[in-house]
Amino acid sequence: MKVTSGTSPKPPVRRPATPGRTVPRWFPALLLGLSVVLLLGWFTPEIRDSDFWWHLKTGEYIWQNHALPAPDPFAFTTARAAPAYPGEEMTRHFNLTHEWLSQVLFYAAYRTGGFAGMVLFRGALLAAFCALAGLVTYRRAGGFYLPLAAAFATAGVATDFALDRPYLITFLFLAATVAILEYRRAMWLLPVLFLIWANCHGGYFLGWLALGAYAAEALWARWRMKPAADNRVLWMASAASFLISGANPNGFRVPQILLHYRSSYLTSRLLEWSPPRLWPPGEFTLLLAGAAVVLLWRRREVRVVDWLLFAAFAAAALAAGRNTIFIGFLAPVLIACYFPWKRNLPAPVQWGAAALLLAGLGMGIGSGRFFQLRAAEWRYPRGAADFLLAHHVTGPLFNTYEYGGYLIWRLWPHQRVFIDGRALSESLFLDYARILYNHDESGGKSAQELLDQYGIRTIVMNSFEYTGGLVYLLAPGLSDPLQQEWRLVYSEPSSMIFMRQPPEGVAPLDSLSVLDHMEAECALHLEREPQYALCARGLGQVFARVGDRHRARRWIGIYLAHPHNPDPQAEQTYQRLVGAGQ
Repeated sequence: MKVTSGTSPKPPVRRPATPGRTVPRWFPALLLGLSVVLLLGWFTPEIRDSDFWWHLKTGEYIWQNHALPAPDPFAFTTARAAPAYPGEEMTRHFNLTHEWLSQVLFYAAYRTGGFAGMVLFRGALLAAFCALAGLVTYRRAGGFYLPLAAAFATAGVATDFALDRPYLITFLFLAATVAILEYRRAMWLLPVLFLIWANCHGGYFLGWLALGAYAAEALWARWRMKPAADNRVLWMASAASFLISGANPNGFRVPQILLHYRSSYLTSRLLEWSPPRLWPPGEFTLLLAGAAVVLLWRRREVRVVDWLLFAAFAAAALAAGRNTIFIGFLAPVLIACYFPWKRNLPAPVQWGAAALLLAGLGMGIGSGRFFQLRAAEWRYPRGAADFLLAHHVTGPLFNTYEYGGYLIWRLWPHQRVFIDGRALSESLFLDYARILYNHDESGGKSAQELLDQYGIRTIVMNSFEYTGGLVYLLAPGLSDPLQQEWRLVYSEPSSMIFMRQPPEGVAPLDSLSVLDHMEAECALHLEREPQYALCARGLGQVFARVGDRHRARRWIGIYLAHPHNPDPQAEQTYQRLVGAGQ
């Protein structure tokens, strides 16, 4: 196989014919245009991630103060939280500072175009990520439809990551790094890219893996006396990129921080750090298995860099669900390169592909799922924040974890939060969990004692953790008419406010209306997100526990009417309640 200077070695492949031989010349441009619009549509659902709000506020803080948010300005508990393990202070500083540049970019997008600008910015980042998967496939396998198919295969995994988080920068920059290393052009861009990347997100260390994999391939070829090119530029650019990536607020501490993450109880409670589910098989499982099979099948032709990147990305993805997107990028490229494609697409199939793209675009726009240029504020305590601002409520506040970011966005600097998604303290999280689930066990402080310890005067909360269906037992606990410490002063389907002393002119609500609120909250989420039906199961259990069999039967029945995993316990409970005739 002949290899020209300055290029990477490529396996022999059978290249499909270009579409211009069977369809009009303008047809490829039509398909590309439709593909871009469809990808943008997939990646532009409404802003719904709870972490977005504190990222946005942090960007505003840096923009206005020209300083990093360290020490933490947004939560009153951070400074008083004792370290739970050696090095937690380092992890805390990292979490406060390592995404500063992406947070500024988020705020700039919001400042320019509001929530619509942020949604379009996110969509553009993810669409470019998928386009780079197609570009690398074109470099490696040629043709037209293989790169297009690879881009859409990547999108199949990337749709789960259409959230407004700094990891979007890592996705795009990792793909750009691989593309530059494949093409061996504009290598001078790599140090610039790594300097920006290292200040946008801690995932820049994945770029080290990519640089190392391509450098190892070059060294292997040199050792085998089969150099593919003059690799001095590769090694120089890789060394410069690695060194310059240390120019960030945390230097080269990322590997050390990752070790802390893996041993952290708080991190282990976050769904995104859990291993992904492999069954029933979804896009990730199919791509992972497909790439593994193809690599083993064509093992004599597989490049060193492909083995190394697949091993690294597969290990990362199997360790944590948040890393599955890297297999989503790499696997389509490998499958396209090594699978022995032999048949070209006839013209009717090509026109059919265009029809499918048009149909998908029409369905997405018609259903309202595409280009949702707004924030899903129905998920957050918008009314509660308005209430607190209108009544000038200040002082120590307890809030639920998922509401912390939104309250930072709405209330700071007038009010600081108890906890939020920045995961700044292990010991604080344990106290938070004890309060939220209303623990009152021997050997530890009760929920009320902890509320007293932190001086809490106001509680802003929701009732459920929707992915797991857990009931926040503090809410039904505060509905007990016998407790006289807390008064319900505000309730809407998305949030409740309890206070020790209601503001002047605000009459307390009936404490038993907490249960009515829980029903309204679960009903709201079932209407908007019917895939998360476990709140109905938890609500049925609450009513069964307080002896209200009628409402218990109703809510367990609602849960069973929604799609759910096999649940014999819920079915038996429902039959028992029906048999009781209540």
